[in-house]
Amino acid sequence: MTGAVERMWHEFREATGAGGELAGSFAFGDSPAMADELARLVRHGPKRATAGLVLEFEQDGEPIPRPGDHWAVLGGDGQPVCLIRTVEVRIAPLDTVDAAFAFDEGEGDRSLAYWQAAHRRYFTRVCERAGVPFREDLPTVFERFAVVWPRR
Repeated sequence: MTGAVERMWHEFREATGAGGELAGSFAFGDSPAMADELARLVRHGPKRATAGLVLEFEQDGEPIPRPGDHWAVLGGDGQPVCLIRTVEVRIAPLDTVDAAFAFDEGEGDRSLAYWQAAHRRYFTRVCERAGVPFREDLPTVFERFAVVWPRR
């Protein structure tokens, strides 16, 4: 955990009285520009959900989020942007995503069609790096979260 993440976590705990440990920190996407855009949508906008292939978590040695976990969201520069709390996790095949989840992801026009096209492109890149073929039924972690810090 970087010093900036530790400071943000400490500020949150001091202000709210929250206990527990920070589950970790992460940046969305696979480029600094994508990390910045998606962190902005979390911090200031409509993004309240995210999806990741189970194989990403396995490859990175990262734990799969659990309800109640707190995470620091990083920008493209690796600095913390905000803290989120996982409120719901569902692991299911990629092709089970629905319009409500796509809307909650808050990206593009928030439609299911946009979500499917954007995530197919992204997950195809993930699969290529992992050396596995992309399939519509890949196990996927569908996570909903709430921004908890900084307060609005």
